[in-house]
Amino acid sequence: MSRPLARSFAVLATLVALSPFSLQAQQRASAITRVTAALRPGEVWAPLRFLSDDLLEGRGTGARGGELAVQYIASQFLALGLQPAGDSGTFFQRVPIVAQNPTATLDYTAGAESHPLRFRQDFVAWSEQIPAAPATGRPAAATSASVEGMGEIVFVGFGIAAPQYQWDDYKGTDLNGKILLMLVNDPGMRDPALFRGTTLTYYGRWTYKLEEAARRGAAGVLMVHNDTMATYGWNTVVNSWTGDQVRLIKPNTSLMWAGWITQAAATAMLHDRNLDLSQLMAAATRRDFRPVATGITVHGTVTSSVRRTTTANVVARLPGSDPALRDQVVVIGAHWDHHGISRPVNGDSILNGALDNASGVAVMLSLADAFTRAGVAPRRSILFVSFTAEEKGLLGSQAFAEQPPVPLRDVAAILNVDGANLWGATRDIGALGTDQSALGDVFAQAARAEHLAVTTSVDALKSGSFFRSDHFPLARVGVPGLSFQTGDDFVGKPRGWGEQQRVEYNRLRYHQPGDEILPWYTVDGALQQARVIARVAWLVGEAPQQPRWNTASEFRAAGERRLAR
Repeated sequence: MSRPLARSFAVLATLVALSPFSLQAQQRASAITRVTAALRPGEVWAPLRFLSDDLLEGRGTGARGGELAVQYIASQFLALGLQPAGDSGTFFQRVPIVAQNPTATLDYTAGAESHPLRFRQDFVAWSEQIPAAPATGRPAAATSASVEGMGEIVFVGFGIAAPQYQWDDYKGTDLNGKILLMLVNDPGMRDPALFRGTTLTYYGRWTYKLEEAARRGAAGVLMVHNDTMATYGWNTVVNSWTGDQVRLIKPNTSLMWAGWITQAAATAMLHDRNLDLSQLMAAATRRDFRPVATGITVHGTVTSSVRRTTTANVVARLPGSDPALRDQVVVIGAHWDHHGISRPVNGDSILNGALDNASGVAVMLSLADAFTRAGVAPRRSILFVSFTAEEKGLLGSQAFAEQPPVPLRDVAAILNVDGANLWGATRDIGALGTDQSALGDVFAQAARAEHLAVTTSVDALKSGSFFRSDHFPLARVGVPGLSFQTGDDFVGKPRGWGEQQRVEYNRLRYHQPGDEILPWYTVDGALQQARVIARVAWLVGEAPQQPRWNTASEFRAAGERRLAR
């Protein structure tokens, strides 16, 4: 045999030997296209319409409508043939909670005269104390409880102690028993040279502020609401912080109560002691700021009906295809809850939460449907999770992170959908968290496959959206995540149309009765998001290693601890 012929046979033999692996790799790579092709508009519309219907009464946590949502989602998982992945072989991960429906009084004394503030108009407040369980032993029994906190108001700037940003609003001041008055967000929102500039950090979140106030021994907290800084209006505050306030059952702290106060009411209150809030706000942006004792005494009382009950995350598994990796999971999540029933607006009192977040659950269910009908699964399993009590402080995802149904080291990533695109098809797509981990590159690859540009929402960065949804409690324990967003470049719409819709939604519908299915809504954009999410889930599910946090990420250390368990 001649040498050229021998070489030809050798090459042919090598190709034959490799062809099964090459074919298998091609088949694995093309399997995801079967999933994206299986996504159907009706599988988004159907759950969206049901979950946002008046029948579910706004899907309140611990309420009848919320339980209907939980049972509906579980029934959809069952119909799809997914495996139960909750407690005791069920689809439910039960979360014990206490729901308190508060009314409050607040008055202040600046001198000899007492001045009452108006509940809802000037302030809202809630109890930070969890009452003891009733002696009857009936955890669901309704009771009543009151908390009372009285003390001097101390203005503490932004209420932040952040060593990595060389910032300390407290300067060692003794605040035991005081009522802390503080600003919303963090200093970077007023001075771009501070913190992360206009990208809000976790220190700007109300959850951090209350935790820090409790560590300082404060008796109460009043956070000053400003429409511009908060990015939403006072009506959103009232609807979010009245009605049932739900908490996980945990040990109590020093805080008796906490609340929001309008900037106008705070300005008037301080003026009675010849203090200027605008000057105090300016001083709060300097590193040398020190707490200001106002000489104003505040007396607050919160009386609540109290109901102990349980709510639930709904959890289902699509088993992975690789025995060596199927114990690991990629979470696709969306919270099912909203704010239930509130005061009527134009005769409508139901906070339907169509966009927030019936739309996200609808996208999650459509993905579960597409994967099962396509008959394929990545090497890792996919865990579909509909979280409870997101609107009450990310309680369902916090419970999931604290007691995960699979070991945390086996949770490769969380892909979160909090508000799907119901406004129309776009030429771009966004996600929160792309700068935090290797998921950013995976997301860019998935977007390119769908011919979508990657965009970043400046408003989302300003409002700290990364810290405001269900991927965040998992990030805190080291699980990389993305939260998917609507793009800005809408097909057939002029430049700026998407921004106009966001402003209008935040002003008129966010956490208000107006968040219903509007006649012009479409699921074209939601299906685009679903296709990108499917591709990200597939790429993460197929990869030999879990995605890692970027070196500069504040969550990298937590990620290393998680994998070392």
